[in-house]
Formats: sequence, structure tokens, C-alpha cells
Amino acid sequence: MEKFTEEELRIAKSVDLCDVAASLGYTVRKIGRYHTLKEMDSIRIYDRKSWYRWSMALEGGNNGGSQIDFLIVFAGMDIKDAVFWLLDFAGYCRTENHSKVEVRKQKDLKHITSNMAEEEKEFVLPMSSGSNSFLYAYLMEDRCIDKRVVDFFVQKKLIYESRGYHNIVFLGNDKNGVTKFASQRGVFDKSGRPFKCDVAGNDKNFGFNVVNDDSNELYVFEAAIDMMSYMDLYDDFESNKLALGMLHDAPIVTFLKEHPQITTIKFCLDNDGPGRTATEKLMAKYQSLKYNVEDFSPPSGYKDYNEWLQEEKKNPVIENSIR
Repeated sequence: MEKFTEEELRIAKSVDLCDVAASLGYTVRKIGRYHTLKEMDSIRIYDRKSWYRWSMALEGGNNGGSQIDFLIVFAGMDIKDAVFWLLDFAGYCRTENHSKVEVRKQKDLKHITSNMAEEEKEFVLPMSSGSNSFLYAYLMEDRCIDKRVVDFFVQKKLIYESRGYHNIVFLGNDKNGVTKFASQRGVFDKSGRPFKCDVAGNDKNFGFNVVNDDSNELYVFEAAIDMMSYMDLYDDFESNKLALGMLHDAPIVTFLKEHPQITTIKFCLDNDGPGRTATEKLMAKYQSLKYNVEDFSPPSGYKDYNEWLQEEKKNPVIENSIR
């Protein structure tokens, strides 16, 4: 950051964050005194200059900040590229010796936000490829999930393979079986950065779930693949299960409203810092609401259920090792 002058940083942080988000393809909407994004309605943009992502409130890391932080998180830039991008966006350029900033006419992008502000994104599921060959190969070979577990979700039409990029689409349904939420997970990881995204227009009050109205237990996971890994490890096809896709509990609230028979909640969140913090807070909250709660995270030494499953498959141990 010392390569930029204070004036350059001031200019970069003066850019309208709503215009930045719109230029990246997000739909900016004004709600009261702040703005949000249709694609991520947990985002709050304050004074058109700073942002915070409330769905990540229980997690650490970069979940808010300036325009620079926004580009780092949502455009994959490093700090240097983000500052250069903002200077260019503002209509400024640096002189050759980088000692001064030459002023150009600021770009007029108001039409972008005015045209997009009230636009509603329709919830449209990705088209099916008509085959689940890549889906099975990835989940079974890369993630070591048994075929019977994958079959279970395919047959219940809770997962399928999309056309084109062959992403796995995970569906979150309401109590009537209507899909309200969907997320995608790529099967071709590049440079250690897997493709993950929610389908635009979805309702984040719902999560990827398995329902059994005869069961009064609910197992809660961060990710869909961890839920599938748990089913493989414990041979549990009977209990209610919910993958949040985040560490915010809106999907839990909805699930409990739709399935009032639930009396016990077992939190199967990750063994990292954010997962442990979220587990502690969520257990306290739902215990205060008179639910029986339990920390059911994977054993110490494993970040999540899939990491545990992969280790079990590669180095099988006696059955008693599984709780």
C-alpha cells in the first residue's frame, strides 16, 4: 500500500460502492438508509462507501470494509490491482513517476444503478445436462462418498448435474417440496479454488435439506457435501438434516417452523475457528428456546465431515472409532 499516495487512496475510497457493485454485475437495491444486493441480500452498503456481510457475522475474515475490500472479496483482486481499478473507474490516471494524479472527467455510471436498482432477479434453475456422470465421478472419486449416498440424493431429485460446466446443483426445498434455494459446486477445481455460488434469486431462508417427519432430530451442517459425508459415515438415512451453506441460522429458523416435531438439534459444524464460534453461539440460542442441543462436530484433527470421511476411506479403522 505504501506505493500509493494518500491522495490516491483517498480517491480510490471515494468511488461510489453501489456503482462498483453494479459494474460487476450485481443488482443494487436501496432499502431505507442503506443499499443491498439482490444476489446477496445479507450485504449492507452504508453511505455508498462501506459494506458489511451479515450472513458472515459469526465468521472471522474479510466480511466487510471499503471499496478495496469489496473488490478483493468479490472480484478476486489483490490490493494493488483493486486500487488501480478504482482509480481508473473514477476517471483518474497516474503519471509516469507515480508522484501525481491527473484528473479526468469522472465516468457517469448513474444509469447503471438506476436501471438495475429495482430489477428483480428471477429464480431460474440451471438446465440439466441429462446425465450425472461428472457428478458421480466427483462425489465418489474426489470426495470418497459412497454411491448409495449419491444415489439417495439423485433419486430424490435433490441434486443434479448442470449443462455446460457440469456443476453439481444442490436444491433446497420447502415443506411442500417446492425448490426455494439452490447452490452450485464445480467439479473441476482450478488452482485450488473450487467454483461455488448460489443461484441468483434464491431464498436464503432455506437450505439444502432432507426431511423425515417421523424423526424429532435435526442435524445441522455448514456444507451439503459434509451432510452427505456424515450419512456415509453413520449410515443415517432417517434423521432430518440441513446444510446452511453459511454460518447464519435463517434456514434453521425456517426448518423448525415447517417441522415443529423437532426437539433435538445436533450441530455438525466445522472444527475451525468460525465453526467453533458459531456452534457455541447457536447452541446457546437454541437451548434458550428449549431445544435439546449437542455439539456433534467431527473428531479433533479433522476440519469437517468430508475430511474425516476421506481419511476413513484411505485409512480404515475399526467401526468403534465412529461415534
